[in-house]
Amino acid sequence: MLTKGDKVSVLDEAINGTVVSVKNNEVVIETEDGFMMTFFVNELLKMQESSNLMNSIKRIDLDEISKEKTEPKPRSFVKEKKDKREIAAPEFDLHIEKLVPNKRGMSNYDILTLQTETAKRHIEFAIRNRIPKIVFIHGVGEGILKAELDFLLGRYDGIDFQDANYQKYGLGATEVYFRQNNK
Repeated sequence: MLTKGDKVSVLDEAINGTVVSVKNNEVVIETEDGFMMTFFVNELLKMQESSNLMNSIKRIDLDEISKEKTEPKPRSFVKEKKDKREIAAPEFDLHIEKLVPNKRGMSNYDILTLQTETAKRHIEFAIRNRIPKIVFIHGVGEGILKAELDFLLGRYDGIDFQDANYQKYGLGATEVYFRQNNK
C-alpha cells in the first residue's frame, strides 16, 4: 500500500515521483520535474530507499576494481585453426595475363582454350603426382571460365570440387580434391 511521501516509479513510462495523496484507487504524485499527475495504484511501483539499497549490495573490494582497470587485458582474436597434416594447396591463376606475356591478337576462343588446356595440364599433373588438393583462381567476371572449368572437372572420376574459401579468394576460385586409392 502506498502512503504520502513514498517514492514511486510509473510502470510503463519513464516517470519517477513522490506520492502527494491517495484516494481509493487513485494516487496523485509530484514528478521529479514538479508536475502533478494522477495514476491508478496498479500503475505505480514503490521504490526502496537508497540507504536500504546500499545495505543489500555486497561490499565490493575497491582495490580489486582499480587493479582490473589498470591491468591491460590481452587482446583476443580468432585465429584460423589448421590441421597439422594439412599442407598448403598449390594455387594456379588462370587469368590470361598470368599465362601469356601479351594477349594481343588472341580471340576470346583462343584465350578460353589456353585457360582450359592449362587447367587440364595441372589436373593431370596433380593426379600423376598424387597431390590431394589444388586451387584454381579464375576470377568472377561473367562466369564463362568457371562454367568451362566445372564442365572439365565433371569429366574426371575421383574428383570433387567446390568454391574455394570465400575469406581468402572471394567468389573467384575453385578448390579441387582428388580421391586417391592407397596402392
